[in-house]
Amino acid sequence: MGGQRAEGILAGQSIRGLAEAGAITVERSFDADQIQPASLDLRLGTRAYRVRASFLPGPGASVEDKLKPLLLHEIDLSVGAVLETGCVYIVPLMESLKLPADIAAAANPKSSTGRLDVFTRVIVDHTRAFDTIPAGYHGPLYLEISPRTFPILARAGSRLSQIRFRRGEARLDDAALAALHARDGLVFGGEAVFQDGLALSIDLTGNADGLVGYRAKRHTGLVDVDRKAGLDLDDFWEPIVARGRRSLILDPDQFYILVSREAVHVPPDHAAEMVPFDPLVGEFRVHYAGFFDPGFGHGPAGGEGSRAVLEVRSHEVPFILDDGQIIGRLVYERMAERPERLYGEGIGSNYQAQGLKLSKHFRV
Repeated sequence: MGGQRAEGILAGQSIRGLAEAGAITVERSFDADQIQPASLDLRLGTRAYRVRASFLPGPGASVEDKLKPLLLHEIDLSVGAVLETGCVYIVPLMESLKLPADIAAAANPKSSTGRLDVFTRVIVDHTRAFDTIPAGYHGPLYLEISPRTFPILARAGSRLSQIRFRRGEARLDDAALAALHARDGLVFGGEAVFQDGLALSIDLTGNADGLVGYRAKRHTGLVDVDRKAGLDLDDFWEPIVARGRRSLILDPDQFYILVSREAVHVPPDHAAEMVPFDPLVGEFRVHYAGFFDPGFGHGPAGGEGSRAVLEVRSHEVPFILDDGQIIGRLVYERMAERPERLYGEGIGSNYQAQGLKLSKHFRV
């Protein structure tokens, strides 16, 4: 497939090499910006299937086998369709895999998908886990989609999820993270704390206008996932403003957009992923969309000072967050090679140099 045989996350040029070697097959040619520095966006196919419940096929079955008895309705995505909140949909993707024996993969929602509170997970045949594709997998890819807050309009070709490919073991332990921080600086504006990853804390001091975050409104209009800056944020979000006390009570089953105190840096020879839920820090889920590409927050790529935007949902009971409280962990992995282009270098990156920021769908 070309490229080096080093262990680590494959860069964009090697992902293209996988496709040229037939390890990634597609129903139509890649979109111009579909290959990212360390990941590949995945596109919805032409059909969606509403099902009674989420599922995993397990080692003895394919996704199609499990899908048939759960099917409620088939939806044509070729001209676009509304996917309703509280429903579960399974969509065959345009991309399929014939991975080499030494290449595995993992998937995650795209940043914009997570910031819309659209829960997505990739499923493959004979698997026991979501978003996990074993080394050597040959077969189709499916996306489970469950909008939680806003109904969405999606169509064939919409990109809600992304996939990374890795060879061997790539994750850095805390000692290696500390060494990388000493060399390149992984956080700015806060102390570097390593606890099975880089710990991130919450910023509840507010910006110059006192804005701390946003709480999603209920019973809103429709979000077209392919339309940028088409919606008024006031129709979908309630701003949260600091009122003296630097704390916030998360209401059960409400969705929040908040921001880390620290500015995050992902060096060009590494990639990172936010741990989506950490039971050690509270009963809430943090950051549905966890991939941070090489060059995120990298000064020469225009991103010095990029903070991590956090998608937060509390579970079961109200939970109080205090300013500076550790809310999640960022896990770093080595790249097998440096990407030809970094995040933010003329590739349509929406969230470089960000602070508190909603998804690209909303006008500020």
